[in-house]
This record gives sequence, C-alpha cells and structure tokens, in this order.
Amino acid sequence: MQSIHSLLPDHKILLELEPEELAGIILEYLNSGGTKKRRMFSLSNLTSGAALRDYPRESESEICYALAEAWIWLENQGLIAPDPSQNGGWYFITRRGHTLEDRTAVEAYRKANLLPKELLHPIMIDKVWPLFLRGEYDTAAFQSFKEVAVAVRYAVEDTEEDCDVELMEKAFHPEDGKMTDANQTKDEKQATLALFTGAMGLYKNPLCHRNINFTAEGAAEAIIFASHLFKIVDSSTSASTTP
Repeated sequence: MQSIHSLLPDHKILLELEPEELAGIILEYLNSGGTKKRRMFSLSNLTSGAALRDYPRESESEICYALAEAWIWLENQGLIAPDPSQNGGWYFITRRGHTLEDRTAVEAYRKANLLPKELLHPIMIDKVWPLFLRGEYDTAAFQSFKEVAVAVRYAVEDTEEDCDVELMEKAFHPEDGKMTDANQTKDEKQATLALFTGAMGLYKNPLCHRNINFTAEGAAEAIIFASHLFKIVDSSTSASTTP
C-alpha cells in the first residue's frame, strides 16, 4: 500500500491544496490497498507520527489539520463512511468511493457535481457536458449558447443568417415573433425577448471574439442558464405547433 508521502512528497504543495483537492490524494491512498476485501481505516492512519515521519517535523501539525479537513470532505461526499461493525472512529470506503480509484477520478467527480446532469437539457448533456468535464470551460459555455441559437434558428426556419441577437429579436418579438407565447402578458413577452437577446449579447457573442477564462463554477452557472433557455425554446416550439 502506498503512503500519502509517496503520492505527495512536497509538504508545501500539500498545505496549499484545498480540502477537496487533498481528498483525492487521500482516497487514492486508501484505494491503493485493493478492493477485494473490505478494509477499515481511521484518520489516525494518516496523522500518526509514523505516517508523517517523511515530512518535516515542524510541519506535522499543519499537515494533520489539512488531512482532517480533507477527510471530512470525503465523508460528506459519501466516499467514506463510519464502519457500523466497529466502535469509534473506524471508516470504510463506500461503493461510490471504490469507483473513484485516484485523484483524477475524484477531480472528475467534483466537476460533475458542479454541473448535475439532471438540470441539463438532453442536447447539453450530449454536446456540452463532456467539454465541461475535460475542463474546457470557455468552449463549453460557448457551445451551450450556440446550441440555443441553433435550436431557435431551426424552429423559426431562419434562412437570412441573422446574427444571434437579431435572430432572437425576430423569434421573440412581442407582436409577431414565431416563438412568442401568446398567453404571456405584454410585459412578459418583452421580458422573454430581453432574456434571449441579453443571453446572446452577454454570453455567446463575447465568447466568439475573446477568451473569457471561465472558472468551473462560472461555466456551470452559464451552462445551466443556457439549458433553461433551451427548455423555453422547446416549450415555445411545442406551443406554436399545438392546434
């Protein structure tokens, strides 16, 4: 079985990691013993003097606290759990934890949690979610709004190749837009128009011309927003074709 030190020998890097980042290394360490037999662990396996002997002695206390924070993150995520057959501080790797064998798998799991599939339109799951998991945040955000624009263009049978903002102005025009909901009030129609034109102007168009450098959290928020817009497009399309 490997040691934490063998996986992360530089104590300075260890102390710079966020709890969720360090947690991936801890789970890799716990899983390195194999999965054929259920094994028990405790936090003291990581924080005892023997476990830390290869790190500088003056940093042991800080390292212990960092490992404890990461341990709690693993428990909160359901990747480790208290062993019901034991008393006091013993844990086992859960079934979910065994599926995440190393830090790379834990990182992918973290990213997936930022962008839950159940919140996304099926097109976004197919076209955008893989980009997000690969860390291509600008590309994923751009693609999400591109898919909305493509869906609107197809729905209104636009052949004039209008820019995206102009396309939305036509499609959701309060008076004669092909995708305007006749059941909405005048103010609601205007707000829907502003929602779509604003989304294209604020998110998609800038991404065509420069790098925005989205964080994972920012990209996830943008993609969820785009997915919501896509669902509105679906609803508008269904309403317009209902006799």
